[in-house]
Amino acid sequence: MSVTQPIRNISEIEKLKNYYYLEKPNLRNYALICLGINSALRISDLLELNWQDVYDFTKKHFLKHIMLKERKTGKQTRIALNQNALKALQLYKSGLQQINPTDYLFPGRNRANHLSRSQAFRLIKTAGQELNFETDISCHSLRKTFGYHAWKSGAQPAVLMNIYNHSSFQTTKRYLGIEQDDRDQIFLDVNL
Repeated sequence: MSVTQPIRNISEIEKLKNYYYLEKPNLRNYALICLGINSALRISDLLELNWQDVYDFTKKHFLKHIMLKERKTGKQTRIALNQNALKALQLYKSGLQQINPTDYLFPGRNRANHLSRSQAFRLIKTAGQELNFETDISCHSLRKTFGYHAWKSGAQPAVLMNIYNHSSFQTTKRYLGIEQDDRDQIFLDVNL
């Protein structure tokens, strides 16, 4: 069994997003991937979001933050919505006929229920396979991808630990595959 990895290559992230935007158009799936990569939320928390969690129906604009109680940890969290997440949500919303505040953001076939974890897993796994990604990806890859690229961009380890609710940086490093990257670089540098 392989371990789910973050998507390290920016061009692969773009390919994954474009898979459901251009190749096999599905704005719900596109928004799910964009929000997943840009929020670091667990798939269980993403799937339980309602439209009112991201959109103010009174003022008719998207919120600046998602505020929720994490299902796994029970902790309150506040996540800023960046430009790419907002763009995907705006595109998704513009393609829908009617939405209600309590509608699931990512509904399943039966609109009364949200997309299931297994459905989300299949849609992400399928895209990765069809795009010939080198490593296995899954729902958790979206969460890991955020942290990996935040770390590569200079995010402080303590902040990433806080985002992920990890008790040590060692856990965060393993989670993001940073230790393997360090090992790989040594093998590439010692080019005898």
